[in-house]
Amino acid sequence: MISIQPVTTKKQRKQFVEFPLQLYKGNPYFVPPLYMDEMAIFKPTYVYADQCKSAFFLAYDDQGKVVGRIQGILQYACNTKRNQKTVRFTRFDAINDQQVANALFGAVEQWALDLGMDTVIGPLGYSDLEREGLLIEGFDHLSTFEEQYNYPYYQTLIENLGYVKDIDWVESQIFAPKQVDPRLERISSKMLQRYNLHIAKCKNIKQFIKKYADGMFAVLDTAYDHLYGTVPFTPPMRKMALNNFKLLLDARYISAIVDENDKVVTFGLVLPSIAKAVQKSGGRLTLPTIVRILKAKRKPEVVDFALVGVLPQYAGKGIVTAMICQAIDLLKESGVKYAETNLNLEDNYHIQNQWKNFEAHQHKRRRSFIKKLR
Repeated sequence: MISIQPVTTKKQRKQFVEFPLQLYKGNPYFVPPLYMDEMAIFKPTYVYADQCKSAFFLAYDDQGKVVGRIQGILQYACNTKRNQKTVRFTRFDAINDQQVANALFGAVEQWALDLGMDTVIGPLGYSDLEREGLLIEGFDHLSTFEEQYNYPYYQTLIENLGYVKDIDWVESQIFAPKQVDPRLERISSKMLQRYNLHIAKCKNIKQFIKKYADGMFAVLDTAYDHLYGTVPFTPPMRKMALNNFKLLLDARYISAIVDENDKVVTFGLVLPSIAKAVQKSGGRLTLPTIVRILKAKRKPEVVDFALVGVLPQYAGKGIVTAMICQAIDLLKESGVKYAETNLNLEDNYHIQNQWKNFEAHQHKRRRSFIKKLR
């Protein structure tokens, strides 16, 4: 007999966060999020608390052992923007037992109905900055720190409940091309000159953030506005994102193209992969973990393409060739083996066309599911 309980106590909050660490113990591909970041989602002062309503559920077996978890999110901003009555599910983890999945999703679906909603989608977090999508291909590859790993049986558990594909994301490994197209630099230079643009220059990363961070988020809000599941970046969200990335930001891995008024028109953020650095500690920032993170930052073997944004009026005009040239140079640096693209929507052909300039290997696919409740 499976029992479902809402997460209300300190003990249950700890169980909720630690369950996937137990479920994936010893799995070489699972990468945990930072433990303190996961515990923060329960705080009433959490950055998304004023724009989302959340419910957390745990599944217990007859012996009182935790065998699954799930979170439901009512994202007010997204529902208003899309004129929808949708609840998101996220942080679903469970043993390979259909009864457990039935009970967990049943709790979220009933919660959605009680709120007057008519649809459940996911896995989707509070915003596009969170882990999203269920891994359905690429189970034998190390997850990036930015995205979630899951067992293959998750898809079956979810589909058996009547959930169907809503949209897919694909991920690729990007290697430096063996031979660089000589036209790239010529096109880059010509396009920058034609549109009176230039590559932003700063003395250090602190100055870069102070000068261009707001402009980069403005580009994201505009460029991502039409993309699946996205919501505007509020000031608290921007501050949280900068705080989360602060330890990893390096002037070598961030670039922006600006106009004659120093306004950001496109940018790219690359992060050193810290996937292996956080595995051993279960996402806890112990001293050895921090040392491993700093080592990965100083001389990364793998880098993650975290965010790329282009204002719509500059899309398809060859502007991003300048950033492609920079990315190629980065991948040619000693020690950098390849880059991970993270999630690209399967129908976002603009961004996927950029990878044709590299040696690219699509190795993962993720899916967001949908179920109409009435």
